[in-house]
Amino acid sequence: MLAAYRILLDHAVATLRKADFPDASTMLSQHFLFFFAMLGAFSGIGAASFLWWQAKGKPTQRWLALLILAVGVRTGKSVAFYFWPDIPRIVLQVGLTACFMIGPCLFFLVRSTQGDTPGLGRADRWHIAALLCVAVAVNVFLPYVAHPDLWRQVITPTINYAWLVYLLLATAQVYLQRTRLAGTPSGPLLLGALAGIWIIWIAYYTAGYTSYIVGALSFTFIMASSVLVYLRLRSGQVAIEPYQDRRIPEPEATAQLQALAELMARERLHLDPALTLPRLARRLGMPQTRLSQLLNDNNQTSFKQYLAQLRVTEAKALLRQTPPKPLEIVAEEAGFQSMSTFHSAFKKVEGVTPAAFRTAGSDSQNRFQQS
Repeated sequence: MLAAYRILLDHAVATLRKADFPDASTMLSQHFLFFFAMLGAFSGIGAASFLWWQAKGKPTQRWLALLILAVGVRTGKSVAFYFWPDIPRIVLQVGLTACFMIGPCLFFLVRSTQGDTPGLGRADRWHIAALLCVAVAVNVFLPYVAHPDLWRQVITPTINYAWLVYLLLATAQVYLQRTRLAGTPSGPLLLGALAGIWIIWIAYYTAGYTSYIVGALSFTFIMASSVLVYLRLRSGQVAIEPYQDRRIPEPEATAQLQALAELMARERLHLDPALTLPRLARRLGMPQTRLSQLLNDNNQTSFKQYLAQLRVTEAKALLRQTPPKPLEIVAEEAGFQSMSTFHSAFKKVEGVTPAAFRTAGSDSQNRFQQS
């Protein structure tokens, strides 16, 4: 990495000497400009490598690593081209290909924080495959060195607008998930990534009115802060002692409890006997310690009690149905793992056994009909 930096610096110095600047202060300012602009590229590539290496089983961290890598390569190309206009065309091609991947990497970074499972769905895999096929096809069959005008007039503008489309899609997804993301580690990560990529896109898009190097400089300042936020908050793995000796603010807790209630009502996850606290926390996009605190402190119940209450409510509705179902079927459909768990939970919540509840309901209905 240092050797590559030295080569680029030598080329930059040679270019600056050819420019015949009138004084040493201008030359010095150009040296500083080159250093800080290229610092973002090299630190970004280094940070991306570190994040990828540390991302075993963490798809969100892998997508963040790919995003930073794509922006880092794009920034390196921009700095090299700014100080060395005669740079080989293959470098421009690689940099623009990396630019093409910035938007999709951001989009899938957002996608990776959603859903119940960390893996990609079939549609996402086809989406990624299509993007890779397009990138490979353009690089192989339409190389920059053979089609410079096509790249300048068609491919490069298309890449920039594709970047914008994915940026808008990612922004829309974060906006639609704002309630679920409130107060979770994913929230600051996604907001930081979105803000950073928006600033970089605007900097490059408006380069004709400012300077081509502004985009590279913006990445230097944005990349470090984004990575630090992620490392502190990634996947809820911050060193959180039990509840950090503080309660969740009431407005924040209310919004998260509402999001939890909406999720359970919509997807009826409590009917799955295998539902666990970590799995439900992932589905909500928050650390399991946060969800546990939310239920204990703000809902005055434990995770097991919360599920039991929902399942007993479901069982009561099933017990009222006619013709009556066997109690084993009721227990299974309500999400209980065994009859013993069903009986104990039901009696604890309702004060009677499921059979007694059904009998009492039948007697009440008969008396109502007779009257």
